[in-house]
Amino acid sequence: MDPWEIVILRPMINVLIVGSKYLFNSPGLAIIIFTVIIKLLTYPLTKKQLIASKKMQEMQPKLQELQKKYGKDKARFQKEQAALLKESGAMNIGCLFNTVIQMPIWIALYQSITRILATGPEELLNLSRYLYPSWHIVFPMVPLNSHFLWLNLGLPDPFYIMTLLVFATMWVQQKMVTPTSTDPQQQAQSQMMLILMPVMFAFMTLSFPSGLALYWVASNIIGIIMQYFIFGWGSLSNPFGPKPGDKGKPSTTSKSFSEPKKLPAAK
Repeated sequence: MDPWEIVILRPMINVLIVGSKYLFNSPGLAIIIFTVIIKLLTYPLTKKQLIASKKMQEMQPKLQELQKKYGKDKARFQKEQAALLKESGAMNIGCLFNTVIQMPIWIALYQSITRILATGPEELLNLSRYLYPSWHIVFPMVPLNSHFLWLNLGLPDPFYIMTLLVFATMWVQQKMVTPTSTDPQQQAQSQMMLILMPVMFAFMTLSFPSGLALYWVASNIIGIIMQYFIFGWGSLSNPFGPKPGDKGKPSTTSKSFSEPKKLPAAK
């Protein structure tokens, strides 16, 4: 085995299998609980990303002002834009590093789920390579009970319910952090990106095991909850974008849901 399998993939596979035993022999529950644990462990990294995204939303009016002021002088515009982003903290290099750190976790989860739901002889033989011989509790668990609710976790959802849930939860999660804009061109680009990712992941559920779709749905829902507690519903509070008459008005979507109300002045 290579270092990736020894250090990351193999432990994750064995933990998921053992977790299934203590969760009513349900790999579906194990996937959900494991997703929750991973999300909680990476919450500090996720919080930094979300705060930077919120600051980027709040900077949109100022960036549009710079575009109008220095639109013809690209060098000056880029210089002023970089200075503005650096001052606000919206452009945080650490956030990019945080994403790079989390990528191995996402890939390992993907590979683990596809392996623990093995059903065929060759797949089971391949799975046995990853099991710890010293963990006597692991081998009797294989093959796992792949049924969870109406799903066979090793096969795509025949009723396309998970397809719809993946699309809906991913759309909501992305919509919350999508900046609003009165610029028609920028608004069109945002709308295209808002649809592209949910459609792509929903399309993958048509051929991927529904266990992966379950992980995506659980991850998206947890992400929505985290985002709500950081900056409320964000752009989701105005799902159809700014109205024509809203041009120039200050946006209210960037305000925190916990912002205290001002008390009336004493007479």
